[in-house]
Amino acid sequence: MSSAEFGYWKAFYSLEPFGDRIDDIRMGTVASVVANAHRKEDTPPFKPKDFIPWAHEPAVKESASSAEAVAVAVFGINLAEIKASGKKTVVIRNPKSASTN
Repeated sequence: MSSAEFGYWKAFYSLEPFGDRIDDIRMGTVASVVANAHRKEDTPPFKPKDFIPWAHEPAVKESASSAEAVAVAVFGINLAEIKASGKKTVVIRNPKSASTN
């Protein structure tokens, strides 16, 4: 696939999303319509998310604190300290390669 074709697919996806998650949402909508057509009057209406298994999973949110914790754990850098110092770039060197030079 060329980069131009990939660009076209990205543009098409932004207009008409496709894939498993969108399919689940569409089928959840159909299932909720069918279930609501057959529910009792005293039963609350169903929503599409009631028929989508992953819709009940807690959303994983990427927060600044978790990104900073990863940076400290993996790279040994403190992002909050770097932000406070006003530096624009961070250079990470491999300690093994620095000791051999």
